[in-house]
Amino acid sequence: MNNFETRLAACLDELKWLYSELYGETPCFEQLIGRIRQFAASRKPALTALDRAREADPEWYRRSDMLGMMMYTEQFADSLAGIEKRLPYLKELNVRYLHLMPLLKMPKKENDGGYAVSDFRQVDERIGTIDELSHLADVCREQKMSICLDFIVNHTSDEHEWAVRAKKGEKEYQDRYMCYDTREIPDEYEKTVPQVFPNTAPGNFIFCGEMGKYVLSTFNPYQWDMNYKNPVVFNEMACNMLYLANVGIEIFRIDAVPYIWKELGTSCRNLPQVHTIMRMLRIIAKAVCPAVVFKGEVVMAPHEVAPYFGPVDKPECDILYNVTTMVCVWNSLATRDVTLLKWQMDAMDALPPEFTFVNYVRCHDDIGWGLEESAVQYLGSDPLEHKKFLYHFYIGDYPGSFARGELYNYDPVSQDARSCGTCASLCGIEKALDECDPGALGLAVSRHLMIHAYIASLSGIPVIYSGDELAQLNDNRYTDDPVKAVDSRFIHRGKLDWARAEKRLDRETVPGLVFQALQKLIRLRAENPVFNAGARERTLDSGDKAVLAFRREGGGQTLTAVYNFSEFPKHVQPVQGGRCRDLLTGRDYADGAFEIGAYQALWLLKA
Repeated sequence: MNNFETRLAACLDELKWLYSELYGETPCFEQLIGRIRQFAASRKPALTALDRAREADPEWYRRSDMLGMMMYTEQFADSLAGIEKRLPYLKELNVRYLHLMPLLKMPKKENDGGYAVSDFRQVDERIGTIDELSHLADVCREQKMSICLDFIVNHTSDEHEWAVRAKKGEKEYQDRYMCYDTREIPDEYEKTVPQVFPNTAPGNFIFCGEMGKYVLSTFNPYQWDMNYKNPVVFNEMACNMLYLANVGIEIFRIDAVPYIWKELGTSCRNLPQVHTIMRMLRIIAKAVCPAVVFKGEVVMAPHEVAPYFGPVDKPECDILYNVTTMVCVWNSLATRDVTLLKWQMDAMDALPPEFTFVNYVRCHDDIGWGLEESAVQYLGSDPLEHKKFLYHFYIGDYPGSFARGELYNYDPVSQDARSCGTCASLCGIEKALDECDPGALGLAVSRHLMIHAYIASLSGIPVIYSGDELAQLNDNRYTDDPVKAVDSRFIHRGKLDWARAEKRLDRETVPGLVFQALQKLIRLRAENPVFNAGARERTLDSGDKAVLAFRREGGGQTLTAVYNFSEFPKHVQPVQGGRCRDLLTGRDYADGAFEIGAYQALWLLKA
């Protein structure tokens, strides 16, 4: 029996039980197993070798030398061929996994940045071809770099073949979506299902005149939600995943996971069937392509995130986004108060050490101010007023703000809004440069580096958003494009400035200062096993609400990390636990009180 058949035999009973729980007895299950076998048989030798290596080394993505970078292919290097030419640049930062934002075939105009997929087995012609993607994956693998790709499981574009055939009246394809002849059932859904984009895409249904039906469309009118109550949908999406895995994709970012199962009378978020589907996809992937890992996008309240790992003995996602920590970082910079960030760390540190998070300060998306309302109230603030303070602060419309950003999806009724901007512009670099203020520029650069040092010291995988390694500023030119002008997130989705990148070796420039500082952070992290995922971590009392301190123990090392989230030097009570040396500066610290500079980061390794 080959390795695949052995793996399949070990999980087949569970897979069949879960499948039957959702779909009952149906020939679709045997059809799925037959197609799974075909994908296993067509997996190329280099990938089966990787499968064997990863089975023998399941911790491969949890080590201290793991670093990710996320980017839009066309914004970074125009095309997949361009990415290949720029790999030496990524190697300078020791990037180990490369997250290429959505690049599968999409409508030319309304595509939500690629999240409206027209074909799961073709690359958008403006970016390249599926063969070029496969070739790039091969080249990256040879250089010990894994390709991560978004796998959009909740919806397709309304230009997808299924939607096109549904519009033509083919019931088989209408049944792959949630289509209704009248408003009766859609109106029942609207009573309990929140709106994702109440301003730009109000409601959860659109009327398709071509087929005379109402279609569930949670996100945008051109993104039709798939009907996972239909086993054909699950089978087809599982096979699309395996197809891409055989192309060479090693990490799948599973998009909008909580939304994929719908039930009347519920919020259609986080339903139990979602976990059943994720567990089945995980089982199938581990049977056919065990080298592959799942990274789940779960942008929900903190208590709703961890369940997507699944039980330790029946896992679902391998990695999840650490969304709330990212939000708490920006809250701490605005308030000069780390209390919420410290509480968030305590909650994360209470989770099983097997759970792995992606840690980041910026990404392609907005910053949604989803802080725990009870915690904000406990600290004496009204949650709505605090949210308004934050989004006004980060557009620079608040006394003392250093930031330059824009609002996203402002709702005049609820007064809710999110924030957009590059890390550098939100940290104050853009404002300081515009005002020719050297002092403010120094503080802004320190902010930028300090929060990157923070995410690099957390348990999990640090990920840099392309351009942040050069402190790239907002790109306001997006407003010149009528399609992009309505979406302020494009302010931080500009093209990488390669003229700016040419300055990365010149420490007299902002790009050079930031790039080389991040290189050092990445090198130090890789060299010290105390940064491996799973090391024990606990917060400490620094004696000042602007200073965050925590200790990591692992790999035979003990490290105390300290961060000043204010523009003033701070006196910190003893937290070191013995004599230490700061990895970042080489300075020795005795066991006692000490001063930390404005926006300074310390990595104190116990002697």
